Amino acid sequence: MGHLTNKKFNCEKELTLSIIGGKWKMLIMWYLGKEGTKRFGELKSLIPDITQRMLVSQLRELEDDLIVQRKVYPIVPPKVEYSLTDLGESLLPILDSMYEWGKNYMDTVLKDQKKSESI
Repeated sequence: MGHLTNKKFNCEKELTLSIIGGKWKMLIMWYLGKEGTKRFGELKSLIPDITQRMLVSQLRELEDDLIVQRKVYPIVPPKVEYSLTDLGESLLPILDSMYEWGKNYMDTVLKDQKKSESI
């Protein structure tokens, strides 16, 4: 929780958004929650537009916030796996709700906009 330690939050929603916010964190949590434990390369393949540097950064922040756990196996070459913690798992219903909301938004608002543009 290093990057959150010195910040002041007006409410719990602001704290939640600080933890899960950003372009990539929700995708990382989604894949780990829906598909289970992944290695770094597997996550990179699932999110092709993310840079290696950004993926490392986002995983470290999620690890610092106790949302993702990193397991290092003592073998050569090193093997590292990422998975959701219990706290991370508790965010899955929120991500599911956000997915459903976005899907409904696309189906209603964006389709309506396309219809009115074609008239």
